[in-house]
Order: sequence, then C-alpha cells, then structure tokens
Amino acid sequence: MPRKTKSASSTSPSTTLALSDLHIHLLTLEKEHQSILKQIKKKRTELNNFVERMRSLATEIFQKASPCFQKMSALDQEIHALFKEILTTRKLGKQTQKKIESLYMNLQMGGIISHKSIHEQQEEDDDLDLDELFENSQTENHHSHENRNQYWDSQQEVQSSSASRTEESRKIRQTFLKLAEIFHPDKVQDSETHKSHTEIMKEINKAYQEGDLARLLEIERQHQLGETIDNNSEDDLTRRCKNLEQQNEILKTQYEKLKQELRLAKNTPEGAMVSDARKAAKHGIDSIGLMLKQIETQINTIADIRDFIKDFREHKITIKEFLEGPPSLRSLREEMMEELLEEMMEELGGRIIF
Repeated sequence: MPRKTKSASSTSPSTTLALSDLHIHLLTLEKEHQSILKQIKKKRTELNNFVERMRSLATEIFQKASPCFQKMSALDQEIHALFKEILTTRKLGKQTQKKIESLYMNLQMGGIISHKSIHEQQEEDDDLDLDELFENSQTENHHSHENRNQYWDSQQEVQSSSASRTEESRKIRQTFLKLAEIFHPDKVQDSETHKSHTEIMKEINKAYQEGDLARLLEIERQHQLGETIDNNSEDDLTRRCKNLEQQNEILKTQYEKLKQELRLAKNTPEGAMVSDARKAAKHGIDSIGLMLKQIETQINTIADIRDFIKDFREHKITIKEFLEGPPSLRSLREEMMEELLEEMMEELGGRIIF
C-alpha cells in the first residue's frame, strides 16, 4: 500500500496561530485607537469650554466693573490734583512740606492712589486701559506677570518636543493630503457631491490648520478611507498593526498636550478666577457681586481720603491733623497690621515643634 504523503494542512496550525495573534493584536490596537480618539475629543471640548468660560467671565467682569473703575480713576486724578495744588500754592515750612510729600508718597506706595512724580505730574488720558487701573498694587502685578511668564514658558516647553513633533507633523500632512485628494470639490461634477465634499473639506482644512490629527483620522474613518486589508494576509495585517501603533503613539502625544494646555490655562490668573467663580457658585455665592462690593468699599475709602485732603486745602483741619492721616486710612493700617501679625503668629506656630 502506497505511503501517505504529508498534507499541506500539517503546517497550517502555526500559520493559523500567527494570523490569529495578529487579528487579536489588530483588534486591540483598533480599540485603543477609538478610545484615544474619544479621550482627545472629550479633552479638547473641555479645554475649549474652559477657555470660552475665561473669555466670557473676563468680559462680564469688565462690563460690570467699568463704572467702578471710572469712579476710582476720577478719584485718583482728583487726589493728585489736590496734592499738586497744596504743594505748589500753599505756603509751608520745609519740614511740613517734606512731611506732606511723604504722606503723598505713602498713599502711592500703599497702592491707594496711582504712582506719579511729585514734581513732574502730567495730565492722563481719559481713556485708561484696564491694566493701568491696577498699577496701584505693585506686588499683585508682579505675581500676575510671573504667572503669565510661567504660562508662556511652559507653553514653549510643551511645543518643543522635536522628534515626536516632526513625526506628528508628517502624519498630519500625510493624512491631510490623502483626504484632500479624495474630497477636493473640484474633482467632482455632481452638484450634491460637490456640496458635500465642500463641507467635508472645510472640516479637513480646519483640522489641518489646528494640527488636529485625531479629527483627521476620525474623518478618514467616518468615510471608510482606510486601506483594504486582506484578513488572511500576514503582511497586510502586520502593516496595518504597525500603522496603528504609530498613529496611537502620536495620538497619545496629542492627548497629553491637550491635558497640559488645560492645566496651564487653569493656572493663569484668569483660569483661577473661573475656578473660584465655580466654587463660589456651588455655595450660592455671587463672586462677581462680591467683588463689586469690595471695589465699592475701596471707592468709599478713597472718597473719604479725597474729602480729608479737601478739608485741609480749605483750612478745615490743622496741619497736625492732616499729617496724622484720614481716619479711614488709620483704621485700614490697623487692620493690615493685625492681619500681618496673625500671619506671623501662624507661621511661627507652624515652625514650633513641641
């Protein structure tokens, strides 16, 4: 009886196993791909919403606070004018002159009025921008400036990843060209298809300009533009797996960048205002209304100081009373001293180890 020859199927288990592993790996990569796309879309929406909230809150504050800022500006100018009149027209002794100049400078250094040279005062424009109104507080501006610098420094760090950025840019351009080749409206004659392709190209161009690879890949998948894969071809499956692995790595980088951008936005002064407003809203507190009340209190204090200086100009109070400063300012100093002492005690208390 003739000997049976080995059938070709005897080698099939290893091939089948290899293909099976590739199928599983491809499925895993595709699931990961879809998961990252969803995460990117969610994080991008979160970032856009937060930035929009920053803008709307800043606009709302500016609109509601503008009348208060105008009052503060008018009072500020009036106080400067009063001091100028007193120092230039009133006959004063040298020591008294120096003490009044010192009081004038203390009001400036304390942030109660804006800084202006005693001997070289100039008329300011009526249209003060918002930043100039906050020049009273040198320390707060310094910290705000530092925060902005930190934001932009960090932003530069995020954007300076050389190798991954080059690869990402290459992939974005490659995908864009592929989609543009298929969806360019000039390549079709049918009016309905032309209209459809025009809208799709708008999305493609927007995603390309924003460097949004996730959106480009989403458009590609939505319109089934991927390469045809032979599920029984090991080469096709391997190539598809490798391509997905590269895409997933680039998408992970894009997701991390979005997370970093959101963190940086939240760490800006404007971002902190949004966070504070949200916390206040949870407790039923109108943060903007509270801020406006605080500004009104400051305006009343500055108005009292203005009236006090007016009284001195009109000889209603003595030089001695004037040099002691207005009652509102004295109470403010006492409050500041109490707060400073409390902070010092808390700091010392934290350092003492029993």
